[in-house]
Amino acid sequence: MYRQYRRSLERLYEDTMTVKRSVETEKPSGETVPALQIIYQDQPCRLSQKALATNRQTEAQNDILYETKAFVAPELQIRQGDVIEVTRCGVTQAYVAGEPFRYPTHQEISLQRKGYA
Repeated sequence: MYRQYRRSLERLYEDTMTVKRSVETEKPSGETVPALQIIYQDQPCRLSQKALATNRQTEAQNDILYETKAFVAPELQIRQGDVIEVTRCGVTQAYVAGEPFRYPTHQEISLQRKGYA
């Protein structure tokens, strides 16, 4: 029943994403440090803007902050805090994942991008 809905949704996936997760890595010295490891690479997805960007101008810096949503296959195991790099129209942006919300046909992940203008 859901197969047809899922195929329809996946036809809209025109972006790709790479998911990175912080994992403990052991250095040659034996010390363990957190490092980003690629979990999924070049996965089809759909990026959608959730809210307009806000401009937090100060004398020292101009912060940008906005939220978007990614639509991806339901079987991907995305965790809150994962770093997700989305390539859309040839431009790659890095985001931090919120907690995923799963449906039988897809999952929605709130993404937040922070940066400086």
